[in-house]
Amino acid sequence: MRMTIPNILTILRLLAAPGIAVMFLYFARPWADWFALVLFVLAAITDWFDGYLARLWKQESRFGAMLDPIADKAMVVIALLVVTGFSGMNPWILLPATVILFREVFVSGLREFLGASAGTLKVTRLAKWKTTAQMIALAVLFSQGLFEHFFVMQSYGMDANLVNDILAGREEDVFGLRWKADGAIWSWWLGVLLLWAAALLTLQTGFDYFRKALPYLKEEV
Repeated sequence: MRMTIPNILTILRLLAAPGIAVMFLYFARPWADWFALVLFVLAAITDWFDGYLARLWKQESRFGAMLDPIADKAMVVIALLVVTGFSGMNPWILLPATVILFREVFVSGLREFLGASAGTLKVTRLAKWKTTAQMIALAVLFSQGLFEHFFVMQSYGMDANLVNDILAGREEDVFGLRWKADGAIWSWWLGVLLLWAAALLTLQTGFDYFRKALPYLKEEV
């Protein structure tokens, strides 16, 4: 194993995955949201850089090829658990998250069963788009938590009628409640839409891998 820069970036991305959840254990919100969002985005960026640099500097390795998809899956799975948790198990989040998690477990099981023949399940371009869609969706959903938390903090103690008047434009918006409320709504629905799109891509790539594995699953006569 060579400790090249691409491999180091991959290792850092793998270590960042549990760090996303740890942020919510050791920091209060909204700092936890900020730290988790920044950590997730930086880790997602390394997903592009490590592969690009490995190809550019001709430093592709078996270690990197093995660890890269593991780091991606760890990031997505842990981020999904965090987002599902702070969404209050909302079905709009829970269902696509379940689809994504099921596919990851299913494909991992296929690879393990195929053993030496697992090379037939090479990562496709569509699978890369799937991972990109998952990461963008999760980043947007993390940002929704920020908008929501700041809105709640700055409207805390206000009368409900006053908050409604501010949002309707009948009272002066001193704390910027309107743009925070709009940000929470738009980032939520955009994140949900992207997560559903990612879930559909995830299903398609899972079916594609299953189709490729079928010849190896047939019973010998």
